[in-house]
Amino acid sequence: MDYRSSDHAAATDVTTGGTHLPGPRAEDRLPETVSSAVKIVIVGGFGVGKTTMVGSVSEIRPLTTEETMTQAGIGVDDDYGSDTKTATTVAMDFGRIRITDELVLYLFGTPGQERFWFLWNGLFEGALGAVVLIDTRRLEVSFDVIGRLEERGVPFVIANNAFPDGPRYPAEELRDALDLDPRVPIIECDARRRASSRDVLLTLMRYLHEMALHHA
Repeated sequence: MDYRSSDHAAATDVTTGGTHLPGPRAEDRLPETVSSAVKIVIVGGFGVGKTTMVGSVSEIRPLTTEETMTQAGIGVDDDYGSDTKTATTVAMDFGRIRITDELVLYLFGTPGQERFWFLWNGLFEGALGAVVLIDTRRLEVSFDVIGRLEERGVPFVIANNAFPDGPRYPAEELRDALDLDPRVPIIECDARRRASSRDVLLTLMRYLHEMALHHA
């Protein structure tokens, strides 16, 4: 894909039917140095922090599809944290971050509720790897998520989003509880903090690089 030409076209103001449609903000335009792009998905159960991670690390204004939670979800969705959580992702979150001057990651956050998992098929298409966000207060919501990634053969790392009231476990205990391959990296993070979320993405990129070398 010619990223420079496509971005230039998108940046041009368009007038249609008398309506002026401005291009993206200057800070959102793809830098001229970028020559490669990688698609990454951020997955996990309901309320584990996927939207927060995309928003904290994205260098552009993130696209979100959050909708207000209503009584219609009672008895259908996981109600964990319903006293503080008022909105939920119903399609996807989208963000972008440069890892180097040449390499950019496009981030796609998936909806957590099982009733929206049919959307995962499209979001996973072309993804090089995934971040699985977990919450140690509810490890069980991660089992099906990890199983789906393993079925699809999508490489992933585990990011333990350290909630203040969440129990702390050594990495190997988490590995055993989640029945993970010994090679899968596990890293603690705070999805609210840009530097922490960036470290998770760098861990995934290093893991993908090691896997590529191993299969070369």
